[in-house]
Amino acid sequence: MDEELISKKEILDMTGISYGQLYRWKRKDLIPEEWFIKKSSYTGQETFFPKEKIIERINKIIELKDEMPLDELAEVFSDKTVVNDSGEEYLLQCGVITAEALVIYKDMFGVKDEYSFKDMLIMYVLQSQLDSGVLSISDIEILVRFIDKEYPKLEASNGTVYFIRRLGVGVCLAAFNEGILVDESSKIVGEVNIKIASEAIKFKLTL
Repeated sequence: MDEELISKKEILDMTGISYGQLYRWKRKDLIPEEWFIKKSSYTGQETFFPKEKIIERINKIIELKDEMPLDELAEVFSDKTVVNDSGEEYLLQCGVITAEALVIYKDMFGVKDEYSFKDMLIMYVLQSQLDSGVLSISDIEILVRFIDKEYPKLEASNGTVYFIRRLGVGVCLAAFNEGILVDESSKIVGEVNIKIASEAIKFKLTL
């Protein structure tokens, strides 16, 4: 399934930012080069963006640009940013996970003195799915165990994990750079993009 695109004019009108701001944020590496997609149109050539990603990114920049220097924001968005291992008290304090969800996490994955970035991502997914209230505990366990097992591939290729329910049975599948289509008897009830989840954790640890 092709990703929905939005034109440069539409995104400027929708968000209220200027042409200059958009391209300044591009130069600062706040918006990836690959999101600027050139396509032919009746006026010649026009720039389009992946709609969901660009709207979310611009809204986040607008929200935080007065709190963080643009260079620091770029670090948070960067795939190269290294996050140090952290203890549970710090992760609780930063809001990566709650005490209640941490108990569930420990039952599933055990107790550690320090948690890696992968651990933090799984904690964040566990917490966010509990907060949404859509999936059951057993469904969430299937989802996070799948992410734990396939994390290297998901992280390397900007993967998205979908939880699909068909005839009462839940299954996980991963897609890379593309969305998915399901038949009428199936329903997508959960979705986790690894890059978006990673950025959310970095913001929690930074702010």
